[in-house]
Amino acid sequence: MVKQVFSNLKKALVEGKFVFTGELEPHFSTSIDDTIEDANAMKSYVTAANVTDNPASDTGFVSNVASSIVQKETGLEIIWQLRCTDKNRMALIADLLAAPRLGLKNVLALTGDHPWCSPHWRPSKPVYDLDSTTLIRLVNEMVEKHTAFGKEYAGPTVELNVGGAANPNAGPLEAELLKLHRKAKVGCDWFQTQVVFDVQKTLDFLKEANKAGVPVLIGLFPIKSYEVANGFNTMVPGVKVPDALMAKFKQIKTEWKNVDKKRMEEEYLKLNVDYLGPFIQEIRDKKACAGIHIMAVHYPTSFAPLFKYVQ
Repeated sequence: MVKQVFSNLKKALVEGKFVFTGELEPHFSTSIDDTIEDANAMKSYVTAANVTDNPASDTGFVSNVASSIVQKETGLEIIWQLRCTDKNRMALIADLLAAPRLGLKNVLALTGDHPWCSPHWRPSKPVYDLDSTTLIRLVNEMVEKHTAFGKEYAGPTVELNVGGAANPNAGPLEAELLKLHRKAKVGCDWFQTQVVFDVQKTLDFLKEANKAGVPVLIGLFPIKSYEVANGFNTMVPGVKVPDALMAKFKQIKTEWKNVDKKRMEEEYLKLNVDYLGPFIQEIRDKKACAGIHIMAVHYPTSFAPLFKYVQ
């Protein structure tokens, strides 16, 4: 089945372009001004950017509304994240029905982290009525049949290209690949992966993942500071910053924190570029994947030096 092309991201992937996507993370706040600022800073470098949906089960400004506002105010195409942790199928369908009015053309279907991942909402109960695969199938049913679980809806057709997540760090990897192929079978348009740090592990994963015939965007994480790296290790399930890289971030902090803050920030950025730049170059030169998903949340200055590696 040939999938319809609704978004610029899907169009670029169909055309075989090596794409950059970014990540935007609304806070636990009634304002998304800083999210809009970050979107404006990255829009020259990315084809589209994700707007997160309660990442690590910590609450933020509602994703579909934030996605629509950011897209309209900045002109940057948005990938709206939608996760199953918090909502049953009725709530998920209700959100998807709003997509035409909100002007959204991309959605990333996520199962979502359990609320126990959150330091704040641990008493909160998870839902998991659907998982990411059945959510992808639901999106495609609403697009292709104008129905949701067999019930026809009124109004304009939902026009969404739908992505899925994958984790090259998962073990056993065979189980993760089975889930990836399951998502491909129900009509996933692209995959964005969890953060990776090991080039060879990434290439081994891509060798198998590419057999599904779905474009894969590899997740990379420019780390803004030692504190961010340490928090990432603590809060993000399924991935860990390598010890050697952590040691380099700690060394920069120790050497420059009380001496020259601007120099410290420059050294952090240089470390990111020196580590991630060759990574991007190698997987691009080997035509191993369709692009890079840069999770540079609140770190837009990292885009320009890294973008040089995809030109």
